[in-house]
Amino acid sequence: MKILTVIGARPQFVKAATVSRALAQQYIPEVLVHTGQHFDHNMSAVFFEDMEIPHPHYNLDIHGGGHGLMTGRMLEKLEDVMLTEKPDWVLVYGDTNSTLAGALAAAKLHIPVAHVEAGLRSFEMKMPEEINRILADRVSSVLFCPTTTAIQNLENEGYKNFDSEIILSGDVMYDAVLYYRTKVAARSTIISRLQLKTFALATLHRAENTNDPQRLRSICEALNQIHAETPVVLPLHPRTKAYLQQHQIPLHVTVIDPIGYFDMLALLENCSLVLTDSGGLQKEAYFFEKFCITLRDQTEWTELVEAGANALAGADKNKILELYAHGKKIAVMATSDLYGRGDASTRIAQHFGR
Repeated sequence: MKILTVIGARPQFVKAATVSRALAQQYIPEVLVHTGQHFDHNMSAVFFEDMEIPHPHYNLDIHGGGHGLMTGRMLEKLEDVMLTEKPDWVLVYGDTNSTLAGALAAAKLHIPVAHVEAGLRSFEMKMPEEINRILADRVSSVLFCPTTTAIQNLENEGYKNFDSEIILSGDVMYDAVLYYRTKVAARSTIISRLQLKTFALATLHRAENTNDPQRLRSICEALNQIHAETPVVLPLHPRTKAYLQQHQIPLHVTVIDPIGYFDMLALLENCSLVLTDSGGLQKEAYFFEKFCITLRDQTEWTELVEAGANALAGADKNKILELYAHGKKIAVMATSDLYGRGDASTRIAQHFGR
């Protein structure tokens, strides 16, 4: 048994790390391939050592360019790696271009694909991530679903009639938070460094917001108004910063450079609430029992909205401010069964080891 794992973004490395540890416990060989999709200077040797993540066996160094160019180059390179390594399975995570390229390259070579975080749907086909996850699901032989909602999505799409196996694994991100949370105190000084007390945590990077000056301005106006009452800490992506400058949109919050995983966990641990357009951060806010205001018109994590832990504000300034006032008054209680019990990685590895 040999598994070839394809990843390309830093969050995928964190997810894959939990599964890699579980695969090693099952004595299952794994070949890790980094497409290079998210070129990040923070992903140095120190990053892999601190996160206890295996160094990639291959780094394809593919980043930049449009979706078609990037995905096409990945397909070409991944096919070469798969022909060389001859894996029994190809394992992909989430919804990036790397996910789609890995799934397609394997399927065309008749190598079975296993998709972690299968079945997620935002029902917004304008999102590249939605297209990636739907297509990756369709060519996968095993679909590891983080929630019962994800399973229901697949069943609604007719997957009971397809030649694939649907498994409720739980969420590997929950595994990661449980594992790394205990290491935050020793590996992050961001709270003392920034002298933070009561504050709200925000992130803003999705193209649907940053590429639309009207949406971006509306969100920033809301953040500015919140900051006047509760300090808002915003790790700002360089691309978002460039758009703000281009459109002359004022942002009067505590802006910091992009941060590492341990610093983000420390901010989550200590913040009062979260405002974000990130998919992963919505769940992590829940794991830390923090109310989340989602700066999108839809979310793939619908169970969080149903549980009252998450609310959709879109880019509506008034809605954001209304939800901020609401979020200050409520307490979020995370239940262990919504995303599993922290053993998703073990379940995945055991499936391959059986």
